[in-house]
Amino acid sequence: MLRTRFTEEFGIEHPIVQGGMMWVGRAELVAAVANAGALGFITALTQPTPDDLRAEVARTRELTDRPFGVNLTILPSITPPPYEEYRQAIIDSGVTIVEIAGANPAVHTAHLKEHGIKVIHKATSVKHALKAQQVGVDAVSIDGFECAGHPGEQDIPGLVLIPAAARVLDIPVLASGGIADGRGLAAALALGADGVNMGTRFLCTQESSIHHAVKEKIVANSELETQLIFRTLGNTARVADNEVSRKVVEIERAGGTFADIADLVSGRRGRKVFENGDLDAGIWSAGLCQGLIDDIPTVAELVDRMVAEATEIITHRLAELVAAPVSADRA
Repeated sequence: MLRTRFTEEFGIEHPIVQGGMMWVGRAELVAAVANAGALGFITALTQPTPDDLRAEVARTRELTDRPFGVNLTILPSITPPPYEEYRQAIIDSGVTIVEIAGANPAVHTAHLKEHGIKVIHKATSVKHALKAQQVGVDAVSIDGFECAGHPGEQDIPGLVLIPAAARVLDIPVLASGGIADGRGLAAALALGADGVNMGTRFLCTQESSIHHAVKEKIVANSELETQLIFRTLGNTARVADNEVSRKVVEIERAGGTFADIADLVSGRRGRKVFENGDLDAGIWSAGLCQGLIDDIPTVAELVDRMVAEATEIITHRLAELVAAPVSADRA
C-alpha cells in the first residue's frame, strides 16, 4: 500500500490516475481502473451530448461501486461544445470528482464546488498550477513535456516541473507525462508528487476500447516516434508519428495556417484511428512513455504491478543504497 495525501483526500486505494482521453475515457476502462483501486475519468466530450454523458455515468456505476470522475477539457475548437450543459450533467449525475484541463478552471470550479465536487486541474506550468490553487481546486496534475496531448509552450520536462510545482503548492500534486510503470511512480513520489496521472499507458490495456492495432503500434513504437504539432500556432500537441502528423509539421514549417491543416487534424479523422485501426487515418495522441510499454495487460494487472514495483524500489533498492556500507576501496 502506498498512502499519500491524494489517496486519503480522494478516497482511493492507490495513487494512480487514468486521466481524461478523447474517444477513450469510457465506462469499461474507467470502471476497470476504479475496481483496481485507482481513479479513472470518463471523458465528457467523448459523449455526443450532455444526456449521453449522464447515461455513461450511469453505465459506469453499473460496473463499479468505487470512486471515479469525469474529465472536462476546455480547448480551442472549430465548434465549441456547450460546456455549461456538460457541467450541469456532471452535477446532476452526482459525480464527486472532476478533472478540468485546458482553459482557466475558475468559471467551472465555483459551480462544481458548490455541489461538493472535488476538482483536479491539469496544468503545464508552475504559474498556472498556482493560479488553479488560488481559484480553489483541490489538486493539480502537472503535465511535463513528455506527455501526450498538450504539454504547454515552455517545454519543461517532469524531472524539473514536478518538484518545482510540489515545492510551492499546498494542495496534492499529480505527476503527469512520461510515466508508465512502477519506476515512474516511485520517481514521481520521490520528486514530491502525491500520485501519478497516466494516459498512454492506460490507452494500451485490454479494457481500453481502442482498436487492437493501435495498442500493438504503441508496444512497437519507441520514445522517438512522436511529433509535436501546432507549434507555430502556440497550442503544441504531442501525437503519434504517422503520415498525417508528419504532413502537419511539414505544412506548419512552410508557413501554413490552421486552415491549411484543419481537415488533417479533425477529431473525426482521429476517431477513425481508434475505432478502425487505420493508423494513418488522422492524428492520435501518444506520449514519449510509449518507449517503455511492451505489453497489453489488464488494468488490474497494470495497477498491481506498478504498485508492487514502486514499493519494492522504495522499501528495498533505495533503502539498501542508504544502508550499504562503504567499501574499503571507496573509503
